[in-house]
Amino acid sequence: MFAGDIRRTRVSRMRGFRHWRWHLDEMYVKLNGEMVYLWRAVDQEGEVLESYVTRSRDKAAALTFMKKALKRHGSPEAITTDGLRSYAAALTELGCRERQEVGRWANNRVENSHLPFRRRERAMLRFRRMKTLQKFASVHASLSNHFNLERHLVDRQTYRERRSAALAEWQVLAS
Repeated sequence: MFAGDIRRTRVSRMRGFRHWRWHLDEMYVKLNGEMVYLWRAVDQEGEVLESYVTRSRDKAAALTFMKKALKRHGSPEAITTDGLRSYAAALTELGCRERQEVGRWANNRVENSHLPFRRRERAMLRFRRMKTLQKFASVHASLSNHFNLERHLVDRQTYRERRSAALAEWQVLAS
């Protein structure tokens, strides 16, 4: 409910900004002792755009994830991925293969965005259902985007103003 409102306002503000660089990655998540894959798209500022849970790590899963992200957020200028061949196959089918960039440390932005999710996952003592994992991943991404104010980039006064604005918006949405 409130995460959807936050996502809608954030996406509507960023729709006109087409110079995006996306970072795509997948991570293993344990679900009742079985490994599933959480596909994630992160923009150049470190905000999570899309999360998608699948049981497989193949071209079909990558294609479904990318179609979902492209439909919701538009087309990026560049897509940075790791060396997984499923990305190349899916991008070829979508006609975006020339936008793909693969580099040794080029995908660190999305790798570092996994860390808050891992911390919260550990605190929750894992997941039991795929639907719960999908819902948690999308809500967690929306809320972390809303409250991640990158305080190392701004002075203390600006950080306080932004933090109080985020908390005020949160209270309006939660009430």
